[in-house]
Amino acid sequence: MHALDMGEIQGQGYIGQALGVADILAVVYKDALNHRADEPEWPRRDRFLLSIGHYAIALYAALAEAGVLDAGELATYGSDDSRLPMSGMASYTPGMEISGGSLGHGLGVATGMALGLRHQGSDAHVYNLLSDGELDEGSTWEAALACAHHGLDNVTAIVDVNALQADGPTSGVLRTEPVTAKWEAFGWHAIRVDGNDIDALVAAFDSLREHRGSPAVLVCDTRIGCGVPMLETREKAHFMRVEEHEWQLAREQLAQRHRTHSGSGRATDQGEGPVR
Repeated sequence: MHALDMGEIQGQGYIGQALGVADILAVVYKDALNHRADEPEWPRRDRFLLSIGHYAIALYAALAEAGVLDAGELATYGSDDSRLPMSGMASYTPGMEISGGSLGHGLGVATGMALGLRHQGSDAHVYNLLSDGELDEGSTWEAALACAHHGLDNVTAIVDVNALQADGPTSGVLRTEPVTAKWEAFGWHAIRVDGNDIDALVAAFDSLREHRGSPAVLVCDTRIGCGVPMLETREKAHFMRVEEHEWQLAREQLAQRHRTHSGSGRATDQGEGPVR
């Protein structure tokens, strides 16, 4: 709902990706990440790196629900002098560890950060959210090699496989499957799950928390626009234009998804109240 509210301010944006990774971010901030909402620079915090800077709208929503940002500030999204630009900027936003923009940088930063934390004797963990399109970048695989070479088991990569990138379907731009086998060939412990299944995500992060000896990757198959059927099937969904009359319909469809899942016992285990 936060992402839809922010998207309506601009009338367009990376709404499909935000809805697709909302479940992942909810589990990361509720169940996986060791952090302090009122102290974003806490030295012992786990680091969450957003490689895909245009997904910032999704992270802002998560940071608001985690208490790092005031939810009222989300209304400034993408505006002049806002701390919430359309692409993530670490110098502006509390809880944003790195700046985004050109893809392929995040895992390299995560590698250096994890090495630094190890040298400091820190037990903090580094999580890096990547997109499947980002796997087109050679620098991502160079960093993957380095992570495995140094045995950085304090790194977990999370790959959002939504099968779409700016130039079209990922399979047509540059085929990356079999994704899981590629990461394993590079020396990573790999798990693949439905990235829109809360229970599967919680179980996966619980399992990864116990892994030692090598970096780990969680490959998440997600749906663009998840929870809003009219957006799930929309063409040109990378940067999505939503008409003025469609925003409220999108909210109603998302609320219906939540009611359906709540009725089946899903999405209610972590607390009460609306899923934001």
